[in-house]
Amino acid sequence: QVQLVESGGGLVQAGGSLRLSCAASGSILTINTMGWYRQAPGKQRELVATITNGGNTNYADSVKGRFTVSRDNSKNTVYLQMNSLKPEDTAVYSCYARLTTYRSLSINDYWGRGTQVTVSS
Repeated sequence: QVQLVESGGGLVQAGGSLRLSCAASGSILTINTMGWYRQAPGKQRELVATITNGGNTNYADSVKGRFTVSRDNSKNTVYLQMNSLKPEDTAVYSCYARLTTYRSLSINDYWGRGTQVTVSS
């Protein structure tokens, strides 16, 4: 069984910063890609940022230059540093991992439950 547990969400004023963390645990063999998606009320889930095990990153245009994704492979943890936050960044942020377990050698996607980020104007 694999679990992704997020932390670090909360309420912040516009222009402020937050740092999200997500730790993956369980019978994990390898993690390929980790990252973050978000879903605002009434909107579809959208990609925020991803990072491969080699360190290649991908960002949504709306967060480029403000958000930074990083990971600690030794801890199976991914981070999202969010700076210059805007009210439109308000959403539930969910952690994502594409990985292989010892039980099943196939690659599967796993999701955390999400953490609320609210940016006030």
